[in-house]
Amino acid sequence: MTRNSEKARIDVGTPSVARMYDWLLGGVENYAVDRHACRKLLQVAPSSRALARSNRAFLRRVVRVLAEDYGIRQFIDHGSGMPTQDNVHQVAQRVDPQARVVYVDNDPSVLAHGRAVLEENDNTVVLHADMRDTQDILTHPEVQGLIDFSQPVAALFVSVLHCLPDADQPGELVRRVAESLAPGSFLVVCQLVSRRADVRDRVTELMQLATHGNWGRVREEHEVREYFDGLEIIEPGLVDVARWRPCERAAPRAEEEWMEWGGVARL
Repeated sequence: MTRNSEKARIDVGTPSVARMYDWLLGGVENYAVDRHACRKLLQVAPSSRALARSNRAFLRRVVRVLAEDYGIRQFIDHGSGMPTQDNVHQVAQRVDPQARVVYVDNDPSVLAHGRAVLEENDNTVVLHADMRDTQDILTHPEVQGLIDFSQPVAALFVSVLHCLPDADQPGELVRRVAESLAPGSFLVVCQLVSRRADVRDRVTELMQLATHGNWGRVREEHEVREYFDGLEIIEPGLVDVARWRPCERAAPRAEEEWMEWGGVARL
């Protein structure tokens, strides 16, 4: 069993990280409690909305690059969040309509909206699971029926590992997934970091309180670098994701209070 029941109810009284992210992106699948938490976050880190949009642009770019330049046709999106414009499957299936995508999230809001959006797409699965339950996810019948693990897979951990406390060892999670994938697979990993201790502490405290502990912490660059130990990092290396192969229409975001920092590794 995963940590969360398939029948878990949507909690509209506690902010959800996925719904907060949706609001920052200009989405409508959120509640007053999420918007209130976001406004408090913007007081601490005013660049949060720009950062969320920059991170979403990175997700679109990295999926397109992996599909177009490296021939990846299978994606597992850990902590996928609320469905919005240009989801992973939409980007990948523009390159190849047969590209297959598994979305994994333990937020009941994501499950409800994701399945409604994707119910007519036979090459996608929305799995209600905790991303820490690697074995349960990879052996789930729906995942096994869609993903061929003898072939390369791109495992995405985009803007999600900061939701895990240190006790859950996010680096170990990344390594477990890497060990389960075929040669030629890719890992996409980034999380919130800040070079300012005051921002790290204030944002972490705010999010811990707002989400009732459903949060990890804002980390430092060297901690994220450890997630990639022993892996082949492709160009341009580990960077603010706004600077990861930006296109002309996606100018790099100025580093402010914090940033999404990480990159892509090939197995």
